Amino acid sequence: MLEGAEVRLAVDIGGTFTDIVLDVGLDRKTRKLLTTPQRPEQAVLDGMRLILADARAHISDIDVFIHGTTLATNAIIERRGAKTALIATEGFRDVLDIGTESRYDQYDLTIDKPRPLAPRSLRFTVPERVDAHGAVRLPLDEASVRALAPKLRELGVESVAIAFLHSYANPEHERRAAAILAEEMPDISVTVSSAVCPEIREYERTSTAVANAYVQPLIDGYLARMADALQVEQFRGAIYLVTSGGGVTSIETARRFPVRLVESGPAGGAIFAAQIAARLGESKVLSFDMGGTTAKICLIEKYQPETSRVFEVDRAARFLKGSGLPVRIPVIEMVEIGAGGGSIAHVDAMKRVTVGPESASSEPGPACYGRGGLRPAVTDADVALGMIDPDAFAGGTIKLDPELSKKALLSSVGEPLGLSAETAAYAVHEVVCENMASAARVHAVERGEIVGQHTLIAFGGAAPLHAARVAEKIGVSRVIVPSNAGVGSAVGFLAAPIAYELVRSRHVRLDDFDTEAVSDLLQEMVTEARALVEPGAAGAPVRERRSAFMRYVGQGHEISVELPNRRLTAGDLAGLRQKFEADYSAMFERSIPGAAIEVLSWSVLATTDARNPSAVAAVARKPAGKASGSRKFFDGRAGEVIEIPLYRREDMAPGATIAGPAVIAEDETSTFVSNSFDAHIDGAGSIVMERKAA
Repeated sequence: MLEGAEVRLAVDIGGTFTDIVLDVGLDRKTRKLLTTPQRPEQAVLDGMRLILADARAHISDIDVFIHGTTLATNAIIERRGAKTALIATEGFRDVLDIGTESRYDQYDLTIDKPRPLAPRSLRFTVPERVDAHGAVRLPLDEASVRALAPKLRELGVESVAIAFLHSYANPEHERRAAAILAEEMPDISVTVSSAVCPEIREYERTSTAVANAYVQPLIDGYLARMADALQVEQFRGAIYLVTSGGGVTSIETARRFPVRLVESGPAGGAIFAAQIAARLGESKVLSFDMGGTTAKICLIEKYQPETSRVFEVDRAARFLKGSGLPVRIPVIEMVEIGAGGGSIAHVDAMKRVTVGPESASSEPGPACYGRGGLRPAVTDADVALGMIDPDAFAGGTIKLDPELSKKALLSSVGEPLGLSAETAAYAVHEVVCENMASAARVHAVERGEIVGQHTLIAFGGAAPLHAARVAEKIGVSRVIVPSNAGVGSAVGFLAAPIAYELVRSRHVRLDDFDTEAVSDLLQEMVTEARALVEPGAAGAPVRERRSAFMRYVGQGHEISVELPNRRLTAGDLAGLRQKFEADYSAMFERSIPGAAIEVLSWSVLATTDARNPSAVAAVARKPAGKASGSRKFFDGRAGEVIEIPLYRREDMAPGATIAGPAVIAEDETSTFVSNSFDAHIDGAGSIVMERKAA
């Protein structure tokens, strides 16, 4: 038993690796294991046993277990979810196909749209109608709902989404239909849109409900197995799941609303980067999270990641909004591309080297793993270039074979283009770095930011190897690789507050504003949100933030305006207009004097306070001293193999300074310092790369 110190465990299940972080008081231990796709909990349990053995602790010592995963996202992308049916209002069977009637590429007549998670053959309708004010125009035909049960059973449906017209205003028909299905088919999962996404906009609400239904059996089964396995192991602490919005919630809530987990792993990474930014006083940051399967880019201003209310899963076109399946949930705003250490490289019909989005994942993994993979991945390119020590990968738990990397690179890239294995590896490395640089440029431009004015914070198992080259491409002059970068998302989980955000639609114009009705709605939302947060807060203070999503009457999109945390009065209306017009002017350079303003939706966030890091003092720089070894590195620009020094991160004291090119190795990852940068260790143990003077 461990006496006194709080024991907190964080687990991040990625497409390739499962990362484990254990904090015992101020002492931290980490582990990386290959993910076990068929039973993800197996890698979690194996990793827990290993890391607890490292700490000489038992699972019963753990006070808090915080968990994030990309399982929901991967299930949607790979179409591995449940067989899902949709029940809609009569006449609205094709909401998922019609969408918003817009095209993400207006002039391309051959655009590919992502396949709906509920195919048309599994979409049904029943007579019922509620209007936009919640008044019942046509009662629910309960017999029609009951008659659907035999059909659903015959078709082998495992999960059902119910999305009726205007159910955000009156959910009674959806709730009654769900109750009937529960009576007729007690073993089936049922999602009602008014619980998952009680908001206006039919297509987004229906898509979100279907996505929740699609992943619910998978996530519910996984979390149930995990909870049972932990109980067998004598776990007695609290379990929390990280949501896409950057907070943590209870396992019960996660099992009801698994769609809120679609970006939980990347959200942890954004929290991690925001914490590093606050610690180092970096007010403009671009976080760069590259793991085994994907790379994520996120802008962080004044130590806060940007947030959004809509996320698109499975985009058909990487950078085009509207090309994916919309999921309307609170989410940290980021761009995600299929560019990770396991992303597979090949030569296309036009003789171009392409990388991703297909990934080798953990089974079989890159060719160098020696687990049967025959196609080259980004990790194979890094190994062939000499950037990775094959004997020390993942702390020496995975032995890499450079010859297998070179063989795969020659077969898939080198021979079709007449290149050596090393030059093919350089081509793959350049292409994947350019893919990530392009994503960073687009993400910054969409938000009116100049990407080169930001500091790049790189983490994830693969990002430190590519950060310097990405920084060169986008004009960034400062790169930070924090301590525990290889398991950054899991570390971020430990800093996440316990939080839950509710959003509900109720249309109100400022010139016809019922303050009592709106105040009652907000208070009802506060009570519900606090009920989901306070049990996990364990007595810690719970703050709330109320917001209104406002727009000029007739516009298509809203902006969020913060509200006072009390009942509203008629005297607040002038202030609401002023706040809206100030935010509108900041966004669009002008307001529209005298124009009518309306509120479409209301939001309440209940949250505990995040764990804020302390600032780091500056340290005097000094030469790092003798390197612990060297690596033969293929310099693609020079076209030759050169000898570069290899340093061990744990041997470098704060202030230690080196000049690139060099490799700084550690158990979780390796950092490549290119010829364009010098690097030093700061007071927090971060590697700071700074552009050399011209």
